[in-house]
Amino acid sequence: MKDPRTLLKAGSVGTVLEGSIRVGDFKSDAAGRDALEGAGLHIAVIGSGSAAMASALKAAEKGAKVTLIERGIIGGTCVNIGCVPSKIMIRAAHIAHLRRESAFDGGIAATVPTIDRRKLLAQQQARVDELRHAKYEGILDGVPSITVLHGEARFKDGQCLTVRRDSGDERVVNFDRCLVATGASPAVPPIPGLKDTPYWTSTDALVSDTTPERLAVIGSSVIALELAQAFARLGSQVTILARSTLFFREDPAIGEAITAAFRAEGIKVQEHTQARQIAHVDGEFVLTTVHGEVRADQLLVATGRTPNTRSLALEAAGIAVNAQGAIVIDQGMRTSTPHIYAAGDCTDQPQFVYVAAAAGTRAAINMTGGNESLDLSVMPAVVFTDPQVATVGYTEAVANRDGIETDSRTLSLDNVPRALANFDTQGFIKLVIEKASGRLIGVQTVAPEAGELIQTAVLAIRNRMTVQELADQLFPYLTMVEGLKLAAQTFSKDVRRLSCCAG
Repeated sequence: MKDPRTLLKAGSVGTVLEGSIRVGDFKSDAAGRDALEGAGLHIAVIGSGSAAMASALKAAEKGAKVTLIERGIIGGTCVNIGCVPSKIMIRAAHIAHLRRESAFDGGIAATVPTIDRRKLLAQQQARVDELRHAKYEGILDGVPSITVLHGEARFKDGQCLTVRRDSGDERVVNFDRCLVATGASPAVPPIPGLKDTPYWTSTDALVSDTTPERLAVIGSSVIALELAQAFARLGSQVTILARSTLFFREDPAIGEAITAAFRAEGIKVQEHTQARQIAHVDGEFVLTTVHGEVRADQLLVATGRTPNTRSLALEAAGIAVNAQGAIVIDQGMRTSTPHIYAAGDCTDQPQFVYVAAAAGTRAAINMTGGNESLDLSVMPAVVFTDPQVATVGYTEAVANRDGIETDSRTLSLDNVPRALANFDTQGFIKLVIEKASGRLIGVQTVAPEAGELIQTAVLAIRNRMTVQELADQLFPYLTMVEGLKLAAQTFSKDVRRLSCCAG
């Protein structure tokens, strides 16, 4: 099995260019239909993750010639060291948890599972390799108008890149349009002593073939909490150090629900706790906090991700970044240099793979003469803890900040028949409406499979449905998504007094 950290240093597919890439000058929009449709354009795409792939394929479809430049492994973060391996690991941990403990232990004898982390990792990596080949490498091999160049790109000016290959030689890439889609990397907080220790980032944790007996986790949001629970279910004693509270940027009820669920599983959650000093002594991590010391066999640092922009020489092309180093773009994915675009985690957009892919597609359309924008006003988000967290639209606090008078209802899951049938009622569904119109503007939920129900909420908000219109819809009985209908009904009636399937 290949370690993704090794693969990141070597390319694996595509036609490598042996000389400089010099394509004719870009024709102005007035030059004719062919230029508008992409024919004759040369587009450079830096990166090969979701945003880059979506953009390269759409640009090729529009008739452009594309040079895709990747300094590491094809496929970027999501398939290699992010979404895919983490969800595989989380699922394995969930199975281990159910074998050890479930609501049906009275009739189905629980067993302590024997966990072979090496075999689980091999299975995980095999599926990652399979998906990378099927969805990235194999697709690129089948599109002759896309050429893959392995190396590290830097802007020479606003029309030219230099690409340094692993062999040390450089290639020059002239372009008519360019997309920067270089993603992001784990952020490392400036905690005294941390850099001198063998701490884990999420990348390290996902490829570890061991499960530490004691794991400390610094972080309080998505990556930290997904991996913390997974390792706890695989056998680690986990302690989470949260600078504030869990999910402190979300509706407070979300953090409270996940904290309660974690503590019920034996995960220690230390809120309002920061490590002042970190040391690694005799194979043990020692984290000094205001509340005393935390000792662990391994430390996972998951405090956010930093855009991969520092090595690009963006200033040479006049590309502006914000204080965090993220490329600033408009709704059409244009940077401050209009013929250079950016998409995905290296920008100031939300760091979700589906946002990156949508942005990459729209950037390609715009680079070939179109005028598409990306509307993120109704953007779903899912956290794959157990129970899951899913949100879309406004929270009450943000709506009120924006001058919207709201009303809301929160339905506990002990009112949802599916949750009762599952003997798993931890969590809630909260609906936020614009008070004057009754229109649904936000949903926050903590529930098993919350990610599977949130898209119904997305469509309701997108189509400007009122809460009464949502309540009047037909929902299949004994599904979790029926909870949305029941939550909508609470605005006008007491659902505890309704019979099953009450319309």
